[in-house]
Amino acid sequence: MPAADAGGTPDPLRRLTLADLRRRTSMKWRTYEPDVLPLWVAEMDVPLAEPVAEALTEAVRLGDTGYPAGTVYADALRDFARHRWDWDFPASRTALVPDVMLGIVEVLKLVTGPGDAVVVNCPVYPPFYQFVRHLGRRVIEAPLDAAGRLDPAALESAFARATEGGRRAAYLLCSPHNPTGTVHTEDELADVAARAAARGVRVVADEIHAPLVLPGARHVPYLTVPGSETGFALLSASKAWNLAGLKAALAVAGSAAARELAAMPEEVGHGPSHLGVIAHTAALRHATGWLDSLLAGLDRNRRLLGELLTRLLPGVRHRPGEGTFLAWLDCRALGLGDDPAAAFLDRGRVALNSGLPFGTGGAGHVRLNLATSPEILQEAVRRMASAVPDTGRRTREDP
Repeated sequence: MPAADAGGTPDPLRRLTLADLRRRTSMKWRTYEPDVLPLWVAEMDVPLAEPVAEALTEAVRLGDTGYPAGTVYADALRDFARHRWDWDFPASRTALVPDVMLGIVEVLKLVTGPGDAVVVNCPVYPPFYQFVRHLGRRVIEAPLDAAGRLDPAALESAFARATEGGRRAAYLLCSPHNPTGTVHTEDELADVAARAAARGVRVVADEIHAPLVLPGARHVPYLTVPGSETGFALLSASKAWNLAGLKAALAVAGSAAARELAAMPEEVGHGPSHLGVIAHTAALRHATGWLDSLLAGLDRNRRLLGELLTRLLPGVRHRPGEGTFLAWLDCRALGLGDDPAAAFLDRGRVALNSGLPFGTGGAGHVRLNLATSPEILQEAVRRMASAVPDTGRRTREDP
């Protein structure tokens, strides 16, 4: 029988076989050849939560496939946030956007202009670089510290550079952090708010992974910390319930930023899918038990990955993440060069994300997607080990 959480809901990560998954036509399962195990892009190997499937089926039966309307999504997110994170906000301080990254772009248009700077914490989600530069803004890096946490000195320096000459600037905060899985503390976020306010930097928090915080950590919404009133947050149910193909997200403004968010062009709200809004609303309102079962399964996989690396790839440095379903692996001791993902794909037939597009600090690293079955995870690490020369499998203490 599949593992289940305390409430008896089966672990979604144990519901599908490899044969089931290979029938999928999404990016994760169609980018590489059929013999490759894909543990890269942020899609989960889970069935759709039943309440979400039911809501979509009913909408299709009714032909309810028009344009989205109203605040049902914002109301559902508010109730979810109030219950999970003790965060309350009115629907009037939200805006419906197509997805989190496009929402970030629209918010950055509100608070910065062409040539202005956007600060990011590297290594970080590659689209932060791509979308910001495509928007005509400059990226300034503020590297995470050696423990993978926010570095106050690096932020202070980056904020100073970003605002030189009195220019406007923004800070694109990833919370929880992708790829490291770091969950920022209340004190860390309050420090961010104070430093940003002192320099006039506008904080835009990507909180798409917020529901995916594992046991032992707690997500703190950025807009709940003192001094965050001029900030913004972008949220979606897409990552936690595997709804990337059903586009919908929300931008939330701090109390002092509501007028700016209200100035977002009306046409931005035409981009989300009505079926996406229906699916995300159903997830937030009716599929929280499914989410809890997923989190328990991800925690088991997090521990399993640690055990597998210790046994099969002890040369890999890995600090287990507190959130997301992603693992950031330091493979520099394996002798595979700056892009170990290429070797794991060519020699082991496992697809991982190369660390290079994640910016400074990404060389020699890979990002691995934990949201799969334990059996696939075990096979993937076994294949990774087979791609490494014998010397790369020794621990640093080996002679």
